[in-house]
Amino acid sequence: MRCAEPVRDECSLRGQCAAAQPRSPAAAQPDQDLLLRNMDWCLQRLHRECGSQAAFRPGFILIVLAMLVSLLMYPLVKSLGLHLHSAITGNYISEYHSVALITCPNEQTAKDIARAIMEKRLAGCVSILPKSSTMYYWKGEIQDATEILLLAQTRTSKIQKLMEYVRSIHPFRLTPFMSFPIDHGNPFYMQWLDESVPDD
Repeated sequence: MRCAEPVRDECSLRGQCAAAQPRSPAAAQPDQDLLLRNMDWCLQRLHRECGSQAAFRPGFILIVLAMLVSLLMYPLVKSLGLHLHSAITGNYISEYHSVALITCPNEQTAKDIARAIMEKRLAGCVSILPKSSTMYYWKGEIQDATEILLLAQTRTSKIQKLMEYVRSIHPFRLTPFMSFPIDHGNPFYMQWLDESVPDD
C-alpha cells in the first residue's frame, strides 16, 4: 500500500532506536511499553496518511472516467476529423474504404451473393467479372477451374461484417475472401460510396 511506505520507514527508525538501547531483565517491561507506544504511533500515522489520500479519490475517479470516455469516443472523433479534413482539402482519406475480392464457382452463385450483399447494405457496389481460369492447390494436387470474381466496394469498417456474411452464404466451406484498403480515389465517388453504405 503506497500510503504506508513513509510510515513504515519512520516506524522502523523508531524501532531501531529502541533496539539500540541496552537491555536488561529489569528493563523488559519498559521495552514492551515502548514497543506498544511505537505500534500505536505507527497505526495512527498510517490511518492519518491513508485518510489524507482518500480525499483525492473522487478526483482520481473522475480522471479515470474522463480517460475511459475519451478512449470510447476516439473512433467517432477520428472519423469526424478525417471527414472534416477531406471536406476542407478535397483529398481522399487513405484506407477509409476497401475492395473485397470474392470468387464464386459459377455465374448464378455470383449473382445471388452479389444481390444478397447489396440487400444487406454491406457494399455500395459489387462488380461481377466474367469467367476466369483459376489454378490452385487442393489436397496436394494442382486443380484447374473456372470461377467468377466479385469486387465489392465498401467502407473498411464494414469488411468484417461483409466477410462473416459471405462465409455464411457461400457454397465453399473454405470461403475465398480477401480485402484491400483503397489508397487513392475520387473524393466525390467515395462520398457516394459513404452514402450508399450506412455506418453503424
